[in-house]
Amino acid sequence: MDLSVNHQALAYLVSAILFILGLKGLTHPATARRGNVYGMLGMLIAVSATLMSREVQSYGFIIAGVAAGAVIGGILAVRIQMTAMPQLVAALHSFVGMAAVLVGIGTFLHHRSLDLLNPVLMGEISAGVVIGAITFTGSVIAFGKLQGLLSGAPVKFTGQHLLNALIGLATIALAVHFAMTGNLLSLVAMTLLALLIGVTLIIPIGGADMPVIISMLNSYSGWAAAATGFTLHNNLLIIVGALVGCSGAILSYIMCKAMNRSILNVVFGGFGSESGGGESAGAQAAERGVKSASVEDAVYWMEDAGKVIIVPGYGMAVAQAQHALKELMELLQARDVEVKFAIHPVAGRMPGHMNVLLAEADIPYDNVLEMDEINPEFPGTDVVLVVGANDVVNPAAKEDSSSPIYGMPILEAGRARQVYFLKRSMRPGYSGVDNLLFYQENTSLVFGDAKDTIEGMNAALKGGGH
Repeated sequence: MDLSVNHQALAYLVSAILFILGLKGLTHPATARRGNVYGMLGMLIAVSATLMSREVQSYGFIIAGVAAGAVIGGILAVRIQMTAMPQLVAALHSFVGMAAVLVGIGTFLHHRSLDLLNPVLMGEISAGVVIGAITFTGSVIAFGKLQGLLSGAPVKFTGQHLLNALIGLATIALAVHFAMTGNLLSLVAMTLLALLIGVTLIIPIGGADMPVIISMLNSYSGWAAAATGFTLHNNLLIIVGALVGCSGAILSYIMCKAMNRSILNVVFGGFGSESGGGESAGAQAAERGVKSASVEDAVYWMEDAGKVIIVPGYGMAVAQAQHALKELMELLQARDVEVKFAIHPVAGRMPGHMNVLLAEADIPYDNVLEMDEINPEFPGTDVVLVVGANDVVNPAAKEDSSSPIYGMPILEAGRARQVYFLKRSMRPGYSGVDNLLFYQENTSLVFGDAKDTIEGMNAALKGGGH
């Protein structure tokens, strides 16, 4: 059936409202499921209204595309591990970017064949293609870094910023020339340079800045979608793109504020490195004056504590330790121990990474507190259990003015009576900065896989502890 223009506009309005409600729902873990439902319902209405439009002449390729996408999406949804969610998000951003490029080029070729080109349309195509191309290759590089296919360390070379500036200026010049002339060679050159700058912008970004880059690429994908909406004269695509673009930009700002860094500093001065192996963790700890402890030591402190705060990080995600932590929480609560989880805004590899993992383990939202809420509680806490986190609890951010992370707000775990770190080795965090908390008198490291260590704690608690 054909849907009238007015009915389609009404459907798009309902979809836009649902998308806004969806974003609002996603601002808190307790309402996130409802937000997802609103978003999915809005997308269903939007797609249905578009497919019933009079402009759709054939459904063959559409059905094939939807079927292929549904199969791929279904397989990914079933098989993807929560630890791999950041790289999946990066990969999905790349799809949006490439879609914007293909739509722009396809629209140009179609309108040129009908002799319907005009400077406004070609300007819209230029914006969509450039932003989309940068989003595509930038997201591919981010995926490679997160997946471990590329080094997580910053890739820097002399004249890098100058090269990026020259490529950027050349891309803008070609975009203007294409908008004014409709020259195919300008379009091709502009697209290739935009693809290149997506690579050169992201390769200098270190692992420590990856959460900000994920949210920034999310913003880019939104603006690419909005530009595509102008090209296709689709109001809903413009609205959705603007929502995603603005929310991603705001989130990037919040993340940068949590790291006490500007977005320009992240993009042009990324830090983070991968450290090599070496001697055993225990030997390294002893040589450097760091105390190591056993599972039994940690259990001895925790079961007699009044309050325990758990600080999760990417190491928890890698070890898939969230379910074991849920059991640990329940065992401690059975002993009348108050247990809370402390979340830093940039813990993990993407915004909200730790919240998602803890929610997956059905840890109550009331037990999960953000940095500003939990920091005042550390001085009155008996034990802090740091599970695979590092930079987000590093006192160097407050005490060492020469440190790359100086000024970054941290979880003040070191103010508790006793701190136990669950770590595989003495390697620093993604920033490559040594953690000063390791050397505090009240800190001990428990070496090993986080999941195995916590399961050992659970077994000791079930057996009566000490």
